[in-house]
Amino acid sequence: MKRRYVIADVFTDRPFLGNPVAVVLDAEGMSTEQMQRIAVEFGYSETTFVLPPEETSNTARVRIFTPSREIPFAGHPNVGTAFVLASYAAVKGEALPDTVLFEEGAGLVPVRLIKDNGAVTGAELLAPEALSCRSEVSLENVAACLSLATEDIRTQVHRPQVVSVGLPFLVVELVSRDALRRCVPNLQGFRAVLPLDGAVSIYAYTSDTTPEERCDLQARMFTPRMTEDPATGSATAAVTALLAQRHGKTLLSLRVSQGVDMGRASLLCASYDATSTRPCIRVGGNSVITMEGTFSL
Repeated sequence: MKRRYVIADVFTDRPFLGNPVAVVLDAEGMSTEQMQRIAVEFGYSETTFVLPPEETSNTARVRIFTPSREIPFAGHPNVGTAFVLASYAAVKGEALPDTVLFEEGAGLVPVRLIKDNGAVTGAELLAPEALSCRSEVSLENVAACLSLATEDIRTQVHRPQVVSVGLPFLVVELVSRDALRRCVPNLQGFRAVLPLDGAVSIYAYTSDTTPEERCDLQARMFTPRMTEDPATGSATAAVTALLAQRHGKTLLSLRVSQGVDMGRASLLCASYDATSTRPCIRVGGNSVITMEGTFSL
């Protein structure tokens, strides 16, 4: 049968920037093995598969695959999938709720649609888990992973550490934008450290930004395949929560630029709100559809 797919660039309002995600709209009846093979075929950092929800009050069940494995949660796939579903609903003269609910491996993920003059332009997700802080990693080992010197790593706020709000990452703060620019993933370094506490990728960031960049942080994320991710919502959300807690803030909003050094500039808007009983960690941004098609399976 023919199955529809849509390619959306996430955390950008310009085609062919941001982070692309493939959204398979007709995934019912597909096996896990088939989904994994299709994710490999697309080759993006993630591919999502939209299925009917198990609870009718929810919007959809969404499965997320990287080219190597299924993951329980991720940032830009949720934002992109919500945007695609809302865009397709609008074409049919329908409207989704202001907040869609996705059933995922990490739990129920609410995603709020962002609109401009009534048109959906993006989405913002609520992380499914509170921040968890796990193992720390030595400066020497992290520096080897990124082909840097230990002097390039900043430790005043936190040491290199695995953190998660649904998907774990090893996060490291760097002392300068220059250090971030010089990062090159090293396979032997990765193999010596990762996987660790569920983390297989490294998210590096710096607060060394200029007013012209109009952001609070610049970031890069490297995968165990030695590839770079243009925009990583789940890691951005975790770092925002980590910084808020380390600085003793109950409210924190950050604009994070990512993907610049690989030519796919992205802008992620993240927030942390601990004024209620359970801290709320959100991340969102714009999206744009770039391609549509079908495949037979």
